[in-house]
Amino acid sequence: MSFENLNLIEPILKALKTEGYTQPTPIQAQAIPIVLQQTDLLGCAQTGTGKTAAFAIPTLQLLYNDRQQHKEQKTIKALILTPTRELAIQIDESFAAYGRHTGLKHLVIFGGVSQNPQVDALRRGVDILVATPGRLLDLINQRLVHIDHVKILILDEADRMLDMGFVHDVKKIIAKVPAKRQTLFFSATMPKEIQSLADSILHKPERVEVTPVSSTADTIQQEIFFVAKGDKRQLLNHVLKDKDIATALVFTRTKHGADKVVKDLNKAGITAEAIHGNKSQNARQRALTNFKSRKTRVLIATDIAARGIDIDELTHVINYELPNIPETYVHRIGRTGRAGASGIALSFCDEEEKEYLKDIHKLIGKTIPVNEAHPYPLPQLTHQERILEKIKKEAHGHHRGGASQSHKSGGGSNRRFGGNRNKSRGGKGEANMSGARPGGNRRG
Repeated sequence: MSFENLNLIEPILKALKTEGYTQPTPIQAQAIPIVLQQTDLLGCAQTGTGKTAAFAIPTLQLLYNDRQQHKEQKTIKALILTPTRELAIQIDESFAAYGRHTGLKHLVIFGGVSQNPQVDALRRGVDILVATPGRLLDLINQRLVHIDHVKILILDEADRMLDMGFVHDVKKIIAKVPAKRQTLFFSATMPKEIQSLADSILHKPERVEVTPVSSTADTIQQEIFFVAKGDKRQLLNHVLKDKDIATALVFTRTKHGADKVVKDLNKAGITAEAIHGNKSQNARQRALTNFKSRKTRVLIATDIAARGIDIDELTHVINYELPNIPETYVHRIGRTGRAGASGIALSFCDEEEKEYLKDIHKLIGKTIPVNEAHPYPLPQLTHQERILEKIKKEAHGHHRGGASQSHKSGGGSNRRFGGNRNKSRGGKGEANMSGARPGGNRRG
């Protein structure tokens, strides 16, 4: 099948040809006709399947056709909500590419930067607004943006918005758009909370699911390296001695961890930069640009900052630390092997992270092969040593928790400082970054 078979208008076909796109991905082939019929859509698709084009292309066509029939109005007709500034920028770039011949105006707004240029652009009038929930709600409350003429509402990466604590902001925004509208809802995973949110805002939706929920692409070669926590730095240097790894995206759980890895790699003569919530928007974009142009060989990222990183021909993703949320593993390695390409995902697992690995295996429905041919194997502890380690860790956690929580009523200090964080939604360190769960700065 080609894009010509999807009844697309000439201005969009011309733009797709310029981009070098001839055949739609499975989700595009299924979703575009549904959206063009002005039906609500529930899309469950992994990152890297081409879902941005699956909603951007038909949205552009519907708005273009509508403008041919009615006089142009300077009102927001399509609103796309997405959890991170990087993803928002990427979506806006897609609308720019596919809609270059339509004459439709689009704008992206997010927090962390001055609102003045965004407000000026809004006053000039836009047809399509891409926004992070925090900044959008802020501007709505200031009466600087109006969404009461929205005809198409799109929620992208809904599961991540839930993880980041945006669900209340999203519900407030939805309450302000017209009830009579077309709604498109996309999520890489479909836990109960997401299904419940979808049920509350969609009207008789068509469902598109191009891959099993929370599966990993077959084109990605996955490997696990068991390694002591203190040996991870040397192991990363060892892995990166392979000159076939032109670029690598490396994940840590915390912002501090990301900065430390950058420092260690730079000491070893490997060009590396970090991207996380403590970095300014300009610094994040600069690091991303340097990585895409291969000026920087290694990009170290935290999960929230990395969502929306779309890099062609990225061959290697390295989990320096395993995520404590198994779905996050799927999102991380989905940065490579995109749109049918092959990729390699290497993961370092220390003794404490073995529980995380069990959850990942359970989620993806398969066991990741172990790479034992490296110089820093994890020492195998005896049963007695494991018990002693556990007692020591718990005692250490209790001591830290007691000292720090002395002014509060007892209970829970062990969980916070030394306990199992396997079921936590966010992880220590990254939870305080921009866009984290309630309590942090959530301005996109």
